[in-house]
Amino acid sequence: MVPRLVGALGVLAMLCGGCAQHDARPGNIGFGSNDLSIAVKPVPPIVQPSGTAIAGWSSVVMQDAYEEPGAVALEASGPYTLDSGDKLRIFVYAQPSLSRVYAVDSEGLISVPLIGNVRARGATTRGLESAIRSRLAAEFVRDPHVTVDIQLYRPFFILGEVKAAGQFPYVGGITVEGAVAIAGGYSERANERKVHITRRTKEGIEKLEVSGDFEVRPGDTIHVRERWF
Repeated sequence: MVPRLVGALGVLAMLCGGCAQHDARPGNIGFGSNDLSIAVKPVPPIVQPSGTAIAGWSSVVMQDAYEEPGAVALEASGPYTLDSGDKLRIFVYAQPSLSRVYAVDSEGLISVPLIGNVRARGATTRGLESAIRSRLAAEFVRDPHVTVDIQLYRPFFILGEVKAAGQFPYVGGITVEGAVAIAGGYSERANERKVHITRRTKEGIEKLEVSGDFEVRPGDTIHVRERWF
């Protein structure tokens, strides 16, 4: 009985020795020390689309990954400038007599209590805020806080070969095709590929030959030409 017990203890000792010499190459768990460690292969660097390596685990940032084709924002040809027909909501903090809706008149002016006429034509809303603020601060209101927002854009006009030419309220994001639809559609003689827009800018009058997906701006005059054959 004793020899058998001694033999069993010898086999157990041999097995424990084998465990102590377990392979601890990368990817295996070593039992030869008191620490439990796992060897991990180094991770290759992530590469940006430009070819520049990013250290560690940084993510790749894709800039300008998506742009809506054909989208033309109202700001595409510069900041929107005010003109006759625009209606503005002007708010002056703690001054209810000055806070109201103002219409830009035919001369491009708005009439504000205390300071009189202020030129709006050709100005942006931020520029008009600054002009009103400066004039109020000069004599009437200490450190005035002024905001200007567009309540209603001036209309656009459509002429030529459409079924109902005339003046129409501006709708944000409307294209030439949308404007033609509002005017009843093209006439039978319309040249759908020959559309011009006349637009007033800070530099003067601009004339553009445009396609149907071109975005209309407030105050534009659209002219659909006649088809000759």
